[in-house]
Amino acid sequence: MNATFKRNTWYFILLAILATLITYSNHFDNAFHFDDFHTITENPHIRSLNNIPSFFTDGTTTSNLPQNQTYRPIVATSIAIDYWFDNSYNLFFFHLDNFLFFLTQGILLFFFFHKILITSSKSSYSFHISAVCALLYLLHPVMAETVNYVIARSDIQSTFFVILAFVLYQYSDFGKRYYLYSIPILIGTLAKPTALMFAPLFFCYVLLFESTTENLSLVKKAKHAIQRALKKTVPILLFCVILFIFQRRMTPDTYTTAGGTVFNYLITQPYVLFHYFKSLFLPFSLSADTDLNPFESVWNYKFFIGVIFILGICYALFNCLKKKVHYPIAFGILWFFIALAPTSSVIPLAEVMNDHRMFFPYIGLILSVVYFCYLKLEAYKKNNWINYYTIISGTIVVLALCAFGTFQRNIVWDTEASLWKDVTVKSPKNGRGLMNYGVIQMGKGNYSEAEANFSKALKLTPNYHTLFINLAILHKATGNKKEAEKYFSTAITKGHKYYSPWYYYGQFLTQNSRPQEAIEKLSMSHKISPNHLGTRILLMQNYLSLENWDLLHQLAKSTLKIDPKNKEALKYLDDSIKKQSKFSKSESKTVFESSAIKYLNLSLDHYRKKKYHECIEAAQKALKINPKYAKAYNNICAAYIELKLYQKAANACKKALKIDANLTIARNNLKNAEVNL
Repeated sequence: MNATFKRNTWYFILLAILATLITYSNHFDNAFHFDDFHTITENPHIRSLNNIPSFFTDGTTTSNLPQNQTYRPIVATSIAIDYWFDNSYNLFFFHLDNFLFFLTQGILLFFFFHKILITSSKSSYSFHISAVCALLYLLHPVMAETVNYVIARSDIQSTFFVILAFVLYQYSDFGKRYYLYSIPILIGTLAKPTALMFAPLFFCYVLLFESTTENLSLVKKAKHAIQRALKKTVPILLFCVILFIFQRRMTPDTYTTAGGTVFNYLITQPYVLFHYFKSLFLPFSLSADTDLNPFESVWNYKFFIGVIFILGICYALFNCLKKKVHYPIAFGILWFFIALAPTSSVIPLAEVMNDHRMFFPYIGLILSVVYFCYLKLEAYKKNNWINYYTIISGTIVVLALCAFGTFQRNIVWDTEASLWKDVTVKSPKNGRGLMNYGVIQMGKGNYSEAEANFSKALKLTPNYHTLFINLAILHKATGNKKEAEKYFSTAITKGHKYYSPWYYYGQFLTQNSRPQEAIEKLSMSHKISPNHLGTRILLMQNYLSLENWDLLHQLAKSTLKIDPKNKEALKYLDDSIKKQSKFSKSESKTVFESSAIKYLNLSLDHYRKKKYHECIEAAQKALKINPKYAKAYNNICAAYIELKLYQKAANACKKALKIDANLTIARNNLKNAEVNL
């Protein structure tokens, strides 16, 4: 590098840091979203750096949701480090991590682009074109989802290491000679297997930029160039194959893509590719959760739009391969398609498209588009149709508009409410979006609005088990327990393979003092998702309620192995050792305080636990303190009914009604007792 280039490079780096920092200045406290919950906030493994070795040996540690457990130890390790900084879920550290990787990648992109341009073009503007490409990538609104979505750092990290590998290869003869550029690919694959796309990308790079053949349209020269490229890239191709096999074997068997049929997914992807391409120029329809569904057949006009787009791009690719000066455009197009292959081909994913899937492919697309624009502007400039200052002004305007758009997308990602509100506007046919916005309203106590959103969502996603869970929670909140239980049962029917329906039904049963039934549901939740702490805590609560000391002790100890500092598990372990339930604690406290109402509450506790003799004894102690305690007589009545001592029950209820003739529950219990006499 000459002195001028070095100085200008430092100017670019400072500009990139400043522009990107300003653009993302409002995102460092944005909330967790989507998969952040089961991989970060509800994942106990990331709360201790001692668990880092297990991330590399056990893929189940990446999430408490079995269907989403995959092998990404680098991501899990970085999350654990973020948590360690403040020993909490301090959003700043999680976002800072994403941002620094992203910013560094943007700077590396400048060097990556520059080497490509000076290799294939004799333009004196290679520096400026590379700088514009890198800045456009850093400031474009499409990148906002990946940077804001914490767990999407898997895309950031894997892409970062792919670019680092290329830069090492381009600028280090030592690294090239001893294959040191393979190390970043290893690390990137441990973040996300899309890094393995380096192999075909590397082949294309060598084919286009390291071949002595300039005109690939001639069959013989093309064949010769391909043979040379294959010979040079075979070691890295084999290395990536080995990494792929390793990654697959380390991925837990529980992992699933949750997609539909391959055919329906595949015929949707041409239009998805068109959407991704269009979003570079018109990023107005960006949505955190789109409402595009797989096409049912090819007889969909969007399918033909996608096919025409792909044919047009392939035609452009073929033409660009004819001249070396156009190779950067060709390479960018190839990069776009290759980087999208894992998500836009034969692997049907749950969503047919996502904004964060553009993060990796856009490196090539931006290179192609910016370099194409440069060639056109050069031609216009030669014909005096445009001048240098107009080009600079236009470039600044485009970058400023991109930065402004990204700043606005950061605002959308600020909270769950702002994100899901945006989804309902951008993707009105998305049932999950409507449901989640309904959940936000339910949390605010706007039950009617929540129900309206749930009803709309039900029409769009009638088999979505999470929707039925939320309908159950809504009816529980409004006091309709019977209806709530019906929806919980439906949720289990439709989502029996997931832990959440079992967990929330178990939570409902626990809250309604039905410990044995709760344990049955929670045991299924625990079987499906052994690492879910919420399930473990509720199980321990119910074991304590039934005084099942052995199971309580076992579960408390195993929970502390996962989360050693868990306060509730520590408390339950102590209870299991002392064999002291909340009822015995309550009784000790009641004896000490000698309060009638305390004895009455203790009586109710015993009744719910089906300890009817103890219920009667506690109620009698309450009557010793307050002989005119009608509710205490009623508790005695209810307990005698359960013991089938109906005459004693009737006598107790008559005493209760003599004290309080308006005690409806005593009147009903009296009727029940007299019917059985």
